[in-house]
Amino acid sequence: MHLTRAAEVVEIPGYLYSVTAESASSRLLVPAISPLPMPALPNNTDVAATWRYHNGTKHSYQSVRTNPHYLDWSNRPLPFKIYPTMDPIRLPKEVPQTGMAALSMIAENVRADQAKLPTLNDLVLLLYFSAGITRRKTYPGGEIFMRAAACTGALYEMELYLICGDLPELEAGVYQFAPAEFGLRKLRAGDFRGVLVDASGAHPAVQRAPLTVICSGTYWRNAWKYQARTYRHFGWDNGTILANLLAMCTATQLPATVVTGFADDVLNRLLDLDPDHEVAFSMVTLGATSGPRIAPAPAVEPLHLGTVPLSDHEVDYPAMRAIHAASSLATGEEVRAWRERRTPSDAVEPQGPTIALQPATEEEISRDAIERVILRRGSTRQFAREPIALAQLSTMLERSTRGFHADFHDPSGAQLNHMYVLVNAVEGLLPGAYYFHRDRRELELLKEGDFRRQAGYLGLEQDLPADASANVFFLADLNAILERYGNRGYRATQLEAGILGGRLYLAAYAQHLGASGLTFYDDDVVNLFSPHAAGKSAIFLTCLGKSALRKQ
Repeated sequence: MHLTRAAEVVEIPGYLYSVTAESASSRLLVPAISPLPMPALPNNTDVAATWRYHNGTKHSYQSVRTNPHYLDWSNRPLPFKIYPTMDPIRLPKEVPQTGMAALSMIAENVRADQAKLPTLNDLVLLLYFSAGITRRKTYPGGEIFMRAAACTGALYEMELYLICGDLPELEAGVYQFAPAEFGLRKLRAGDFRGVLVDASGAHPAVQRAPLTVICSGTYWRNAWKYQARTYRHFGWDNGTILANLLAMCTATQLPATVVTGFADDVLNRLLDLDPDHEVAFSMVTLGATSGPRIAPAPAVEPLHLGTVPLSDHEVDYPAMRAIHAASSLATGEEVRAWRERRTPSDAVEPQGPTIALQPATEEEISRDAIERVILRRGSTRQFAREPIALAQLSTMLERSTRGFHADFHDPSGAQLNHMYVLVNAVEGLLPGAYYFHRDRRELELLKEGDFRRQAGYLGLEQDLPADASANVFFLADLNAILERYGNRGYRATQLEAGILGGRLYLAAYAQHLGASGLTFYDDDVVNLFSPHAAGKSAIFLTCLGKSALRKQ
């Protein structure tokens, strides 16, 4: 079957959803299936699996030129997961506002045990400003639905599911968030939070949470463009959503904890996911109760719910599923043991000249509300090659790295990723390569010089990093991380980089600057920052500067 891209608009209550006429009529329902036992694969402690995936998905000058992959626009996946036989529960269309300053919200955390029950208004805020559709862009072949958080290729492969007890105006159940309709589809009725308690090894935040959001990744929706590298993108794209979500939690005074340790098959069964196509990737607990303990887990029966296929056909990239399986945990007991690890320290002594950050004070920072910043946020397509102030760069670095509650951060405030900065044009800083000492709030000059040309090359020979005022590269000591956390540490590292990158986005737009996340030539990034970066691995890149196209 050949799918055309001549778009016709089909109305779904509450929103418009653009699909092709042929695809709408010819796509058959595909029932989800219960996960089958996986064949023998490396377990979480066999870290060779991570190295096989990470090294096998590196970009290089040669790899991008010898890859025969092309974009089959006739087979582009749908941007939404659609259960056509299930009507959504509509959420209020009037989105409330908190008016809280974005730069404060990305830098602060609500105490993890502070009792707070999410209201319906809280849910509307959290969902809309983390994964909701904020605007639409029409093009000759159809329409793109832009969402609140940045996503690689605007492919939006992450899905959000809610598991809750009884909340004000929302009954206990398992729900899928439907951004096209801005509503919730109830997949299961009843309180299934006990399943999460068991799956998380009785994580304290999960035991207290009246509501938990599970974020899943749909392979094909991103692999259509990015192939096997998609599993890295799961972390980045999930992370930018969580950066928004965590900021909105602070704005609504809801405690939130990112949880990456859980029994994978248990969550996949709860959400009725086919793990060959979609997998649970992270959880976030929202709110806390001081009431009765969560009831024991009920039985989880298969649902076999029908969904509309994403494309006429999908291309399988087994490496994605292999790294997910190798980093999976099987039982709550295994999760509990996994969690009893301390985060490797990222503190090192400077060896070269340093300059202290000079962030704006509380009196000086922009008071732009978090909602306004998210609504104007985008991914900058062209930078102006103009300098930004040291205070602006300092504020972005300092505010984005104050820490967040996560099960892979022990002690609290730890960080897996190291941040290296290529400075092209920052007033008060010499152009060059720097290392950010997060604990000291200092930038160490590693190499002085004009690195614009190299920055463009590292970002897959694009103009964006060459034109940006500064480029923040996230690098990680994967040897130390894998030693402590096994393959699961790779997931956490990618997710953390996405959260930090998402916070940089928000901090940039709060100051009316621009930002863009990019991929890169892996080994060349490490080589440029070496010898300081020797032994580390490139994880993510965020470009920062002034937009050449419009005011931010």
